[in-house]
This record gives sequence, C-alpha cells and structure tokens, in this order.
Amino acid sequence: MTDFLFNVVFPLAAPFWALMILAPGWSWTRRIVGSPWIVAPPLVVYALLAVPHLDLLWSAVSQPTLDGLAGVLAVPAVAAAGWAHFIAFDLFVGRWMYLDSRERGFPALVMAPLLVLTILLAPLGALGYLLVRHLRPGRVDGGPADGPEGGAVGATDGGAADGPAGGGSASRRPGPRAPRDEPSGLG
Repeated sequence: MTDFLFNVVFPLAAPFWALMILAPGWSWTRRIVGSPWIVAPPLVVYALLAVPHLDLLWSAVSQPTLDGLAGVLAVPAVAAAGWAHFIAFDLFVGRWMYLDSRERGFPALVMAPLLVLTILLAPLGALGYLLVRHLRPGRVDGGPADGPEGGAVGATDGGAADGPAGGGSASRRPGPRAPRDEPSGLG
C-alpha cells in the first residue's frame, strides 16, 4: 500500500501543474486552480500514510533533532508521507504563485520556468518568484497582460472583484482602483 500511495501522489497533482504551466491563460485553468481544493488529493494521501504513524511523527516534530528526523524518515511509510507533504505544499505554493502572477500580469514565459522549478525544488522556485515579484511589481493601471482577454485571466478592469464569472467587459475603461488591502466597492 505504501508503494502505491507513494507512486500515485504526484500524478494526482500533475494535471494542475500542467494547466498552470501549459495553459495559463485558459479560462478553465483559472477556475480550476482558483479552488484551494486542488491540494486535497495529495493531502488525503498524506493522511493515509501519516495517521498510522502519528506516534513517530509527533515525536519527530514536537522535539525535533536531526538524528530523530533521520530516524523517522528511515521508515518507508513516514518517508512516503513526507513525499506527499512535499507534493501537497509545493502545489499550494505553486497555486499561489500562479494566481498572484496572473493578477499582476506577469508573462507566462517568465512564470513557466519558475513553476517547473517549484515542482522540483519548491523553496528555490518560491524564492525566484518573490525576487521577480519584487523586481517587477506588476500591472497597477489595468494594462494588458499576456492573457487572451487582454488582461489577467478573470480581470477586466484591473480589479479582482470581477473574477472569472464577473460581469466586466474588456472594452470598458478602467475605473479608479481600490487600495490593494481593502475590498473594492465597500465604503
């Protein structure tokens, strides 16, 4: 059972990565990846592997030592649970990077290598994205991005309030933008 769960966990996440990397501007990608539930399948695999070994895991994380962690990871089911943990959280971070980059209008050709790096070495991919985000803060005037709608997927007036099913029109002139920390339309 452990081998099966280890082998199935990445294929459960791969379709979501494929959408973000290969079809970032497709409206269905935004709808699918917009749901945080895409990380549920790897999390279920994690639970199936971890719950029977909670005693070992708890001792390793409640009072962590390098030797203790190395010892617990020598148990195949715990190592497989660690792998499922990596896959789930890498996908969660990649999902955030994708959604944030679309809102900011970052080009897909910039994001694709960062997302691939996040699949393989998530902390380095996330760090790379944070650097890109810092160096190129993104669209603030509602200008065009690389999506087929002329802006980030789901954004028609530069605001996030329209969402994928929003009623905005790409031909509308952008109105004043609400501050990023406050919801638009409230006041």
